[in-house]
Amino acid sequence: MSGRRVLVVGASIAGPALAHWLWRRGAEVTVVERAPGLRPGGQAVDARGVTKEVIRRMGLDAAIRAACTDTEGAHTVDVDGNVLETYRADDDGGDGMIAEIEILRGDLAQVLYDDTCGGVEYVFGDRIVELVQDAGGVEVTFAGGGQRRFDLVVGADGLHSSLREMVFGPRERFIRHLGLVLAFYSVPNEFGLGRWFVEYQDRESGRSAGLRPFKDATQAMAVFAFPSDDLGVDYRDVEGQKQLLRERMAGLGWLTPRILEHLGDSPDFYLDQVAQVVMDRWSEGRVALIGDAAFSPSPMSGAGTGLALVGAYVLAGELAAAGWDPEVGFAAYEARMRPFVEANQEIGRLHTGSHASAEPDMEALTALIERALNGIDLPDYAGVPDIGPTT
Repeated sequence: MSGRRVLVVGASIAGPALAHWLWRRGAEVTVVERAPGLRPGGQAVDARGVTKEVIRRMGLDAAIRAACTDTEGAHTVDVDGNVLETYRADDDGGDGMIAEIEILRGDLAQVLYDDTCGGVEYVFGDRIVELVQDAGGVEVTFAGGGQRRFDLVVGADGLHSSLREMVFGPRERFIRHLGLVLAFYSVPNEFGLGRWFVEYQDRESGRSAGLRPFKDATQAMAVFAFPSDDLGVDYRDVEGQKQLLRERMAGLGWLTPRILEHLGDSPDFYLDQVAQVVMDRWSEGRVALIGDAAFSPSPMSGAGTGLALVGAYVLAGELAAAGWDPEVGFAAYEARMRPFVEANQEIGRLHTGSHASAEPDMEALTALIERALNGIDLPDYAGVPDIGPTT
């Protein structure tokens, strides 16, 4: 064992995925999460392209596939429910609009937690309130009153990362809003929804409403989107967000009124602006960022989970290959990941219509999609320790 002590902030996807690889490379890993436990539910997330190879190397392919939503595809419909377009999960080799590996965020977090909890320390219900770096490590003070020292700290605490703000500066410096708001929450499946995602789009207003199947056929996920340059309500004000959604969805039609009837008692409601995180660097001294905290591509890219899983593999591998030297390891991680991140962020901008320049021709678009799916070489890190998958 290297004895390197690494604190990972955040226990959603990027955090436990990084913990998996750090532990395999020989580090002593602690994951701190401000929530009292794992957060269930959440939107469906996908694994495409090179991400599927990372999952295979983690030894988690069977576990993740077993927890998938089993969505067969997607239909877009008109206001009367008539099917306009159909997309199947096996389109484009399973890397199309509906990916062959589609799983609820909470279910993936559970798989990653179950995989790592035997070798990784998890601390729930706590957070960092102070962080002081020196030449040999990082002194961390927690809200619960504890103080501990680590060799490295990595923020995997999402779009609204507290660690990023603490170390790199105000969130407004790095977040780029793309003019769209997404909301989703679970509802009883009283709509006869099968294994297909169904979406109604009102082209004139730019609004949409959809229903996504769960593995549990008695439940479904409501998904809404509407254009907005300014949210006008704090991202922590859940009741204010629900009222905003009611107002913005008024008069949309299709099944929207029935879906909104379940808004008041939804236990897993989420609403936020579609945004990207754009940073010149993802590290400062002995502190680094990963996942949405570092390079959110936005949900419209379909790549947030992929970037988190690939980034975790690369960051842990490069640190171990550098002998745990943060300057060398973090620099190698950034150099390897940045072109891959930028391609996926470009996809996210295209999907929201917020691309600054002219839309690329089909040849250029095809090349961009390939870079976003597979545009990174995964080293095997054969020369660094690896105790192997836990399963």
